[in-house]
Amino acid sequence: MELKGKKVMVVGTGISGIGAVDLLNKVGADVILYDGNEKLKKADVEAKLKSNKAEIVIGECSDELISKVDLLVISPGVPIDSPLVLRFKEAGVLVWGEIELAYNYDKGSIVAITGTNGKTTTTALVGQIIKAYNEKTFVVGNIGNSYTGEVFNTSKDSVTVAEISSFQLETTNEFHPKVSAILNITPDHLNRHHTMECYAETKERVALKQTKDDVCVLNLEDEWLQDFAKKCSASVVYFSSKRKVEVGAYVDGDTIRYTDGVNDKEFLNIHDMKLLGVHNYENVCAAIAMTKAMGIPDEVIIREVKNFRAVEHRIEFVATKSGVDYYNDSKGTNPDAAIKAIEAMVKPTILIAGGYDKGSEFDEYINAFGDKVRLMVLLGQTSQKIADTAKKLGFTNYIFANSMEEVVDICAKNAKEGEAVLLSPACASWGMFDNYEQRGEIFKDLVNKLA
Repeated sequence: MELKGKKVMVVGTGISGIGAVDLLNKVGADVILYDGNEKLKKADVEAKLKSNKAEIVIGECSDELISKVDLLVISPGVPIDSPLVLRFKEAGVLVWGEIELAYNYDKGSIVAITGTNGKTTTTALVGQIIKAYNEKTFVVGNIGNSYTGEVFNTSKDSVTVAEISSFQLETTNEFHPKVSAILNITPDHLNRHHTMECYAETKERVALKQTKDDVCVLNLEDEWLQDFAKKCSASVVYFSSKRKVEVGAYVDGDTIRYTDGVNDKEFLNIHDMKLLGVHNYENVCAAIAMTKAMGIPDEVIIREVKNFRAVEHRIEFVATKSGVDYYNDSKGTNPDAAIKAIEAMVKPTILIAGGYDKGSEFDEYINAFGDKVRLMVLLGQTSQKIADTAKKLGFTNYIFANSMEEVVDICAKNAKEGEAVLLSPACASWGMFDNYEQRGEIFKDLVNKLA
C-alpha cells in the first residue's frame, strides 16, 4: 500500500508509536500522533519525536478527526476491540499495527515466530544461526528491536527474523512470512483475548497468508496445533520432544534428530548445548526445523546451536551466594512458562511467584512443584490467589513479601547450601515494575549485592 501523502494516525507515544512515526515520515505520509492520556504534555511528546514531524493530538478524538484519517496504526498495547479502534473500524478506516506497517516495506524474506512460550529464546537462536550464514539478517519484533526501525535496511537477499506476539498478530492483514512457527498455545492474555479459541486463532494468523510453497513449523505435542495443522495453508513441518515426526526435528533420548521423511540424521547431543530443560530442547528442535527450511547448511546450524547461550531473564544463572544458586526467569510471565523453569531445576528450590493478574489459573503451576519446590515466596497482586490455590492443593509452605528487596532477603535467610532460588513468577510484572526486564534486573542487582 502506498502511504505517501496519506493521512495516517498513530495511536500511542511509546517506542512502537514513535518508531511508526519515524517510518511514516520517511515514506512521506501526513502523520497524526494520538494519545488518549489527557495528562500528557505536548512538549514531552515532541521531545520523543526528535527530528520527526507529526500533528500531536492528546485526549479526546473527535469524529471530525476520524473522518480525515486514511489509516490507523495502533501500538500492541491497544486492543482491537477498544472503543477508539471500533470507532475507526465503523468509519471504514483500515487498522494496522507495527508489524503490518513495517512488512509493507520489507524487501527480503521473513521468518516469523510466535507461541505462548519460548518465542524469545527461539527467535534469538534462529537469528544467530541465519546471521552466521547471511550477514544481512535482522532480528526484530517483540524481542526488543523495532521492525519499523530496521525495515529500510532490508534488501532482496536479506532475512528478517521476527518474534511476534498475539497482540501484534491481531493487526496483520497481508503479512506473509516464508517460514513461520507456532511453538505452543497455552492459556495467556485471556483478559485481552477473552477465550482460548480467540487466543489460538490470533496466534494462527502468523500463517494466514502462507501457501504450500511456504513452511509452517508446529509443535506436534500441542493439541491446539494438531488441529490447526489440518487446516494450515502452508506446508507443515513438526518438532517434538517426545516422539519421531514424519518431517522435522525431534528429541530421541539424549540426541536431537532431523528427518526429511526419507533420511533421518542425528544433529547433536543435548549435553553439547548450553541450554537447560526439555522446553529448550523443543526450542532447539523448532529452530533446526526453521533454519533447515531456510536452506542453512547443517554444519552452521549445529555449530551455532552448540555456541548459543540462554537469553537474559529466561532461566538465567545469576550467581552462587553461600552455596545457593540464584536463577532469573522473570520472563516466565504465565504458568506454563514458569512450569518449564521449575522442571529445569535439579536442586531443592525456593520459588519466587506472583505479579499482575492476567486472569490465569495456578493449579497446574502448583502441581508442578513435586519434590522440587521447598518454599514459595509471594509478591504482587496475585499473591493471595496463588496462596489460596497452593493451600487447596496441600502446599502450605509460603511467605508473603511486599517488595523485591524483602523477597531476596527472605530467600537468603531461608535457602540452604546446595539449594536454588528461582524467580519464575507465572505472572506479568505490571503494577510493581515497568516490564519483566526491569523486574529481572532488580532481582539480579539485589542478588549480586548479597554477601
